[in-house]
Amino acid sequence: MAGRHLSRSIVMQTLFEWEFRKLDQKQAQDVLSRNIEEFAPGLKDDAFMGSLLNGIIQKQDSIDEVIVKAAPDWPLEKIATIDRNVLRIGLFELLFGDQKEVPPKVAINEAIELAKSFGGDSSGRFVNGVLGSVYRELGEPGKEQKSKSKEEIPYEKMEIEKLGGAVIYSAYEGDIYMAFVHDIFGHWTLSKGHIDVANEEDKEIQSKIKEEIGLDIELEEKLGDNEYISSHPEKGKLRKQVVYYLARSNYQELHLPEDKKGLDGAEWFKLEDIANLNFYEDIFPIVTKAVGLLLEK
Repeated sequence: MAGRHLSRSIVMQTLFEWEFRKLDQKQAQDVLSRNIEEFAPGLKDDAFMGSLLNGIIQKQDSIDEVIVKAAPDWPLEKIATIDRNVLRIGLFELLFGDQKEVPPKVAINEAIELAKSFGGDSSGRFVNGVLGSVYRELGEPGKEQKSKSKEEIPYEKMEIEKLGGAVIYSAYEGDIYMAFVHDIFGHWTLSKGHIDVANEEDKEIQSKIKEEIGLDIELEEKLGDNEYISSHPEKGKLRKQVVYYLARSNYQELHLPEDKKGLDGAEWFKLEDIANLNFYEDIFPIVTKAVGLLLEK
């Protein structure tokens, strides 16, 4: 596996030069041969590297289209060159590769490791978020080989996962603030987490908020709920049902765990600044209702 990781590293470096110098496919193969001789003369994995490089170049337009859909707030040309080409490697193996040889989880993990090794501080989180979004929400990995059983699970028979979240507010120095988390796709959203239906809902939500952003909260009233369909790599299609509450907390610094996947920030905002934030469509009504309740207080 270490050998394949090195092979992907060499392909990534080749793609970087191919894009930077605007080379054609034949020239890219020449660069690959030079890189193999320089960085891995005894690896003997030329066929894998050549196939991966050619496949990515041939499928570039299709792969880039998926990147644009999975990260709509990040124009393709604004994504760092390293991150962009790591995504191309990961997506090619997810969408067009032999999943028996390279399972989806391996493709994702390998791309994340490449991003961490060669990219910036947030590259690993960014690549993880984009590939995870494609895998879970778009259902793209193994698109032509999806199992029949997963495709035909009727809505009413899908497994249900319960989540709980909160619109958190705090009174501080004469102003009302709200706490939101920021995801790698450029949206502000609500802190939430999986809840165990066998336990008390309010305590479960309080625990998940504490775990995610470090706040102790007191739930006040239910704001609403929503449901969406998600694809799990092992369980197939899931119905995720989320309940949201208005919650009060002390104003204090927010902390995200270092390994929190998909999120890259958490901040407080004054009530009057909320309207300028970029929310998901299903989150905006929940936030709006919370704002209305707070203005009535």
